Amino acid sequence: MEIGVQFYTLRDNCACLEDFEKTLKRVSEIGYKTVQISGTCGYDPYWLKEKLDKYGLRCVLTHTSPDRIINEPEKVVEEHKIFGCTNIGIGIMPGGPTKENLELFIKNFKEPARIFRENGAKLFYHHHGHEFERLEDGDTFMDKILEAFPPEELGITVDTYWAQYGGLIPEELIKSLKGRVECVHLKDYGVSLGNPIMERVGYGNLNMERIIDACAKSGAKYLLVEQDNCNGACPFDCLADSYKYLKSRGL
Repeated sequence: MEIGVQFYTLRDNCACLEDFEKTLKRVSEIGYKTVQISGTCGYDPYWLKEKLDKYGLRCVLTHTSPDRIINEPEKVVEEHKIFGCTNIGIGIMPGGPTKENLELFIKNFKEPARIFRENGAKLFYHHHGHEFERLEDGDTFMDKILEAFPPEELGITVDTYWAQYGGLIPEELIKSLKGRVECVHLKDYGVSLGNPIMERVGYGNLNMERIIDACAKSGAKYLLVEQDNCNGACPFDCLADSYKYLKSRGL
């Protein structure tokens, strides 16, 4: 398994191409070799390829506009292949977690998911906590998504913080999704003044050793460190602390 950075953590440092490049450089200097591109300014795929190559990085996943995925799936795959990425993700359910939007999600993304597969790519869905809300029939939103899409056409980007927030044990969720969890967001879960906070990996209350073991046994390839909110700390320092912890665990 490879450890990487989810660039949403560094979104404030990627508001323009000049800063985006500086951020790629700093991530490389910490020691990371893989990245997920999400939350950055717009970029040309050839520009991204050049900068990834320059700093010895590899993009293994993106979050991409749902509208583009629906309306021009072949072009999205073609652009991703320019910078060597075949995992194309959705960051959140469009419109929010309602039964109506769930039905639209399944209707709108079935065909793009198939097209991605036929063109050598794969669609990924990143969950939050609301996907584990139970519907009237007892199923969760996530149950409905998994039922609608075969594993070869939809991967699930498990987010360890949001799994815990949603009332699940992250390592058990990862195990249950074997075959769909090539990409995992490692995000620790802490508590401050009685409220949950996002923590550096290894600095919160999640059992990261069990999570890492579950990832290895379930076919995860990329463990992407993410910390949406660094609680006033420098995000580069937080990513460096997470990197040191993960390296101390043999990754």
